[in-house]
Parts: sequence; structure tokens; C-alpha cells
Amino acid sequence: GYQGGAEIADVIIDAVAKVKAANPQAVYACDPVMGNARSGCHVSDLIPPLLRDRVVPVADIITPNQFELGYLTGREATCLESTLEAVDVARGMGPSTVLVTSVERPDRPADTIEMLVVNDQGAWIVRTPYLPFKRNGSGDVTAALFTGHYVSTGDAADALAKTASSVFDLVENTYRADSRELLLIESQDAYAHPRMQFEVTQVR
Repeated sequence: GYQGGAEIADVIIDAVAKVKAANPQAVYACDPVMGNARSGCHVSDLIPPLLRDRVVPVADIITPNQFELGYLTGREATCLESTLEAVDVARGMGPSTVLVTSVERPDRPADTIEMLVVNDQGAWIVRTPYLPFKRNGSGDVTAALFTGHYVSTGDAADALAKTASSVFDLVENTYRADSRELLLIESQDAYAHPRMQFEVTQVR
């Protein structure tokens, strides 16, 4: 998640090492928060290199958006092919699973947004309607739900479908209520019982 200072990297790396020493099956999911394509980078200049060089390599799962993926890998991630290439570079850095939380390729239908997941078994993409507003925390929810589903089942495509469904319902509920904060409690049934309303397509 968000790192407010450079010193947090050592804490994260130490914590991951200690947890995995106690439980080798433990999974570390890193959301490399840096910014987005619309607003640019909004963390200290020290943070992106630390994420790229020290934190991401110890992660099992990373959940960057398309902008963050491009920074981490030094690749321009725009179309599906270039995004997949960037994901392959990211996976070569250490994480076995990469969830790209917002894929905005030029050839997608208007008013839609996609998520992409890649692991050793393949690559899958899901498309949902795009709602024209932003609330802090949606990336945190996405990372948490995907990690929970994936650890539970080991099925990346199923975890992607459940996550997309739950997050869309949460964001839509918040949008309709014009709430300044995500309606996390009010939407909790969408996490426990995802409606599975969006089709997941294997792209590799």
C-alpha cells in the first residue's frame, strides 16, 4: 500500500522475511502505490525506486495499475500486447502473480475499464463499465479481495472474476449514493457473495 517515507521499505522487507520464516506458505501481496495516468506520481521521489528495487522483488503478488506497471518495468504499457510484455518483465523481478488493476487500452469500448491477471498458468482479462469518479481506497479493496480469493482457491481467473464483480458493486453503490467515502460496510454482501456478472477471457 501507500508508503509515506523511504524508511518503511526496510520494515516491510524485514516483516516479510520474519513471517515467511515462521510460515513458508505465507503470501505477501504488494500494492505498489505511486500514482496514476491522470494525476501522475503522488509519492516522494524516493519511493518508486525503493518499490521497484527492494519491495517488489520480495512480493508474491503485486497489484499495480497500468501507470505503476510502466514505471516498475520501464516499459510503456498501453495496448494489451505491451501490457502483457510489461507484466512479464515485472514477474521476472520476483512476483509470480501480477494483477493490473486498471487497463485502459485504446481499442476497448468506450466507458469501460479492464483488469488483467497473469501467473504461471496463463493470462486473463475482465471488462467492467467505467464509472466517472474516484474514491480513495478502491485499490486497497481490489488488492485485498483478489489476494483473499486467490489464496483460497489458487485459481487466478476465478479470483479475478469475483474481485471485478465485488469492486464494481462497491463503486457503483458509492457512486449512486454520491458518498464521499466508499460504502464498505453497506456493500459487504458483494464481497461475500459476488454476483459474477462479468466474463473473464483468457488472453494467453
